[in-house]
Amino acid sequence: MTIEEIIENFSYLDDWEDKYRYLIELGEGLPPFPESLKNDANKVDGCMSQVWLSFSKEGNVYHFIADSDALIVKGLIAIILAAYSGKTLQEIQEVDIDEIFKKLGLDMNLSPTRRNGFFAMVEKIKSIHS
Repeated sequence: MTIEEIIENFSYLDDWEDKYRYLIELGEGLPPFPESLKNDANKVDGCMSQVWLSFSKEGNVYHFIADSDALIVKGLIAIILAAYSGKTLQEIQEVDIDEIFKKLGLDMNLSPTRRNGFFAMVEKIKSIHS
């Protein structure tokens, strides 16, 4: 699912209870994350819950996988993967995640700890150099 599709789907939902349910559904659709990758090198610092993020590279295109032990955070991961996976380093740097965050209404409806964790995942992605 693309980030544009997620934003569109979010716009059809009226209240935050429905949006949180949708976030959980997005998280349930994440690809499996191998247990062998749940290590300190892939752990995302700055998240209250456990979050792991790994990537692979095909040519100059990056593909990300991630997992968490928290349902809402898994949904946030799905948003981040939709925004960043399948892009080059240049495209990754050009993603306006703040704008995406606002379009989804996450800036107004996410707890400060989840917001910090969201942006910690983004920073880990943006710190990749190859």
